[in-house]
Amino acid sequence: MSARSDLPLEVVFEANVPMATRDGVVLRSDVYRPAGSGQYPVLLQRTPYNKHQQIADGLAAAKRGYVFIVQDVRGREASDGEWYPFQHEGPDGYDAVEWAAGLPYSNGRVGMIGGSYLGIVQLLAAVENPPHLVAIHPGVAPSGIYEQLIYQDGAFLQSLAQVWGASVALNEHERRIRDSANLAHWDSRIPPAQHPLLDLGSVADLAPYYRDWIAHPTFDDYWKRWSFERIYERIKVPVFHVGAWYDCFQIGTLRNYVGLRAAAGTAAARAGQRLLMMPGGHAGPEPRVGEIDFGPGSPLPIWEISLRWFDWQLKGVENGCSREKPVRIFVMGDNLYREENEWPLSRAVTKRMYLHSQGHANSLSGDGRLSPEPPGAEPPDCFLSDPADPVPTHGGATLGIVSPGPGPRDQRSVETRLDVLVYTSDALTEEVEVTGPVSLDVYVSSSAVDTDLVGKLVDVAPDGRAINLTEGILRLRYRNSFEAPELMTPGQVYRVTVDLWATSNVFKPGHRIRLEVAGSSFPRFSRNLNHAGSPETSTERVVAKSLIHHDGSHPSALILPLIPR
Repeated sequence: MSARSDLPLEVVFEANVPMATRDGVVLRSDVYRPAGSGQYPVLLQRTPYNKHQQIADGLAAAKRGYVFIVQDVRGREASDGEWYPFQHEGPDGYDAVEWAAGLPYSNGRVGMIGGSYLGIVQLLAAVENPPHLVAIHPGVAPSGIYEQLIYQDGAFLQSLAQVWGASVALNEHERRIRDSANLAHWDSRIPPAQHPLLDLGSVADLAPYYRDWIAHPTFDDYWKRWSFERIYERIKVPVFHVGAWYDCFQIGTLRNYVGLRAAAGTAAARAGQRLLMMPGGHAGPEPRVGEIDFGPGSPLPIWEISLRWFDWQLKGVENGCSREKPVRIFVMGDNLYREENEWPLSRAVTKRMYLHSQGHANSLSGDGRLSPEPPGAEPPDCFLSDPADPVPTHGGATLGIVSPGPGPRDQRSVETRLDVLVYTSDALTEEVEVTGPVSLDVYVSSSAVDTDLVGKLVDVAPDGRAINLTEGILRLRYRNSFEAPELMTPGQVYRVTVDLWATSNVFKPGHRIRLEVAGSSFPRFSRNLNHAGSPETSTERVVAKSLIHHDGSHPSALILPLIPR
């Protein structure tokens, strides 16, 4: 059976089609559908960003034989109700799926599609198990709101939370102003100069969710309702996950795939998980991401790939999808896509690269080294964490930082700082592929009761360019639990693990593997003020003196998954 034997079809468009939720709130959708009296599967997209942006996708889907419905979520654009991120998306998503399935031109089979927040709403709807939901296709979506969107390993994701929170609040303010405008009002009692064109009102209550985020720094019940990692068994449909190495939700995409592959609510759902990892994601869809051009083959025709998958899932078209391997990843360095049977790769060999120095690993001018040989009697390295002068974020899996932007960037300007420890391997004599989760197993002590550890994996070219691959943080009061923080005892040595997320990169001959260790990366992460108070609300600042121990009793190491080549 051909997926396109009867296409293209003529398209009918209907604007602002109303749907009432179970509590009576009216949500409005744009509907693109094939002309005529036939019934077709539905692709449903729910968005807070204005449904009119999806015209091209709607036309393309309808011409291919789908009913494409894009809905403004509650409290946004044309839909009624109060906007509060995430809160209503599960029940509203259930209602939207069942409403769409019952439309006269629907055949009752519904899939959901979209990226970022549009991916989050799919997962929240799938957890509710609407009977007519067949498959979902979330792109660049987290595995939990606390875990990757607002906090990361205990640290407040300042740039992401502030910029995204402000952008959606701006739209809410515009809605209020629009509702207050009186465009045909003349008052004879006042001169024209005193006429108020708009009632700007107060912004004090504009974004209550942002204040709630600040008020809940631990992984408490406020956040647990939006943590997919805790409830994978409640999702019972196939999922096509799309992520990217430099995406701000990279690790969430990978965790969702792994978690649902193991624990989704049915055998068919577990077997139906698919994963695609590209280079840029939120960092950019073009061949050039940050300072690196990944080649003309790095951007994929993702819309065509998506529709092909839905042809299989919703229409039953035998188009080869069922015979393909479930995982497709972009391997940086080689700059090509490769199909795999699983993630993480079972053939990966864990390699420990130990930290070495004579106590002076500070900056590029220091004596820090990475080596497969365990350390002997070596003094620790010391660095300061000064909240008044934090280490700047320079690229990476960021969102909301404009200068420099996200993605791979030369880190040498950061590595000149004395509050950054730099450990570098010898030049490689052969290719080394690192594909999989990366972590830092490190022994640390500090003069403070709380401070941060930031680790960064870097690929150093023969000309000295130091390109960041992946990065992670640990706010040390959360070293044992994100629910119950524990302050440190100053001077005591703690063994901790810093999750550096994951990557797929081939280090070429002549390149070096580098690890950076610091106490901050601002403004991606909020500054730790290095005391027992709240880093998000306090104004008191303490300079922390931290030690990284690497000796026979404290073998600190970078943990790499190496792929035999």
